[in-house]
Amino acid sequence: MWALRRRRRNAIDRWDGVTYRRTIVVGERTTELAIRQTGSAATPRLTVTASPSLPTRSDRRCVRLIIDRLLGTRIDLREWYQLAEADRRLRLLAARFRGVKPPRFPTLFEALVNGFACQQLSLIVGLELLNRLAALCHVGRETDGHMAYAFPAAHDVARLPPSALQAIGFSRQKVRALLDLARGIDRLNVDLAALTHQADDTVRSELLELRGVGRWTAEYVLLRGLGRLHVFPGDDVGAQKSLARWLRRPGGLDYAGVTRAVKRWRPYAGMVYFHLLLDGLSQAGEVID
Repeated sequence: MWALRRRRRNAIDRWDGVTYRRTIVVGERTTELAIRQTGSAATPRLTVTASPSLPTRSDRRCVRLIIDRLLGTRIDLREWYQLAEADRRLRLLAARFRGVKPPRFPTLFEALVNGFACQQLSLIVGLELLNRLAALCHVGRETDGHMAYAFPAAHDVARLPPSALQAIGFSRQKVRALLDLARGIDRLNVDLAALTHQADDTVRSELLELRGVGRWTAEYVLLRGLGRLHVFPGDDVGAQKSLARWLRRPGGLDYAGVTRAVKRWRPYAGMVYFHLLLDGLSQAGEVID
């Protein structure tokens, strides 16, 4: 959950120390999911409560798919742990966060919007912008006297005027990228779903055609939107610093250096990315072991 949430101020992915909560839209209904882990460490289970309850089997299938993507529940990581066991340094890191599954955003639209927001200044600022965007679109449920917002869909963003997005802190350039993407999807001119089964190079090429998407955003979407676990976003400044610190490279790493360093861990370089993210969050006091 922390690999998905990233910071405490994330108002979309909420955690109280016991229960993970997220508000989603299923069909036309806004539903809050409350997810808890039960059972033993050897045989864990997830208990999911939906409010209001899901009336149809189709709705329940939709929610199961969303949870599988968000929390990586169906991904078999036995080969990852075998790889980690053969590498002393990686073995220690994998053991520290044993059990973490690779998260994904539920949609490629959400992955791209996260990329746009977090490009702007920093992850903390990016998450605050996303919180404001969710509040601006006002899709959610009132829970315990406050609104629990869902992440907006493309059609929610498409109807916003540029001035509203600038008023919550998006730069003029990011506003153009957000609205181009949202309106392109809403008008069926952009088909992100078509990328799901495309090769990495094709996905990169298609994404780079979109306004505001560069190499970092494309690789971010490959990993966090499409679940390509062999991808380590090499232009991610925070990840570069974390990797250099972990590998004890005082001179730091650039994109080429990251690519060379993570080659040995393919096809699970993305798992290294998530573990280093958790390591950094832990050092910052965000994750309570």
